[in-house]
Amino acid sequence: MQSKLALKIAYDGTRFHGYVRQPTVPTVEKSIIDLLLNKNIISDVKKAEIRCGSRTDKQVSALTNVMTFYSDTSAEEVLFSLSDEFDSIFPYGITEVDNDFNPRYAVSRSYHYLLPKRKFPIDTLQEALSLFVGKHDFSNFARIESHRNPVRVIDRIQVNETNDVAIVKITAQTFLWNQIRRIIEASIKYCKGKVTLDQIQNALDHPEESVDFNMASAIPLILTDIEYPNVSFFEPEELKQRRTLVESTVKQYLTNLAF
Repeated sequence: MQSKLALKIAYDGTRFHGYVRQPTVPTVEKSIIDLLLNKNIISDVKKAEIRCGSRTDKQVSALTNVMTFYSDTSAEEVLFSLSDEFDSIFPYGITEVDNDFNPRYAVSRSYHYLLPKRKFPIDTLQEALSLFVGKHDFSNFARIESHRNPVRVIDRIQVNETNDVAIVKITAQTFLWNQIRRIIEASIKYCKGKVTLDQIQNALDHPEESVDFNMASAIPLILTDIEYPNVSFFEPEELKQRRTLVESTVKQYLTNLAF
């Protein structure tokens, strides 16, 4: 009898053209699906009803994303069967879920954006970022698809320091396409004196007046957590620890990025 499984994965997004399967380029989803088929964990992609928690863009990494699918194979067998098969994807948790579980319906998602601390004073960065907390129309800070409501609620934005890196943590239930990278770029421009807080605030208050602050690099962006109510994952510590490889790899790229 088939069960619906939810698989937790981390990955180095710099090695992929995004999460979503594409026919001609390497993606996270395609890599996992190919292995699931090869190992007979699933036999048919359509019947497996594969879904994910977040469709991350090209070069965006993850410490936590969730993929669901139907399989005859037991949850633990699936996890350990996949755990050593990739060099840039790290499956580290799994659980059985109800048939009506949809990984898109998370209660919250958190992202980290890494910045070189020496270039961006924490207090100045926080000044700009604080403007985005709460409910806003983000038309000027996202790529808006015609069927999407541009209004979103950002629950928290925190800036923490570790060694030479400033870590911007942004939490919300849902995000728009490119929203975080556009928020970060506007905040970077404020730190550099290229825009004012009033200009950023005006772009939030008047979404009907088109303003383009451009978009920060995808490489320092990491999906760090997705939360679901009443769902507990089996996460062996030896597999979970491998997530640290993702963040350390992204930090190495910071020295080569122009901000």
